[in-house]
Amino acid sequence: MSKKVLVVDDDPDVRSFVVTVLEENGYTPLVACDGVEGKEMIQADRPDLVILDVLMPRGSGIRLYRHLKTEETLKDLPVIMFTGIALRSFLKSQKALEEFQGEVPKPDIYLEKPVEPEELAKAVQAKIGE
Repeated sequence: MSKKVLVVDDDPDVRSFVVTVLEENGYTPLVACDGVEGKEMIQADRPDLVILDVLMPRGSGIRLYRHLKTEETLKDLPVIMFTGIALRSFLKSQKALEEFQGEVPKPDIYLEKPVEPEELAKAVQAKIGE
């Protein structure tokens, strides 16, 4: 059975790109349009990996990432941040939240859009294998 990868991104073109890369590399893609839907899907059908955008209109990736890394049952779920936001800006937003809610680890893999399909596939394989 192929590994499930949840793609959480509000841009339909980005979702389509990521889904294509996942399917071509033998993974089963799941899709959510925002952080709220992504959180619900993780609880309902825990994926093997989450590919997460940062800026979304409903339920930001910043908050979903924080939830995943602070929730005891989810903190080991691998996450690839896949976004147009520079890593420095993401870390700055996490730092601001830490003042209120505690520290979270930096993402293991942080890809800034755009990326080549091979780079994305290699990042997924690095986190969950084939």
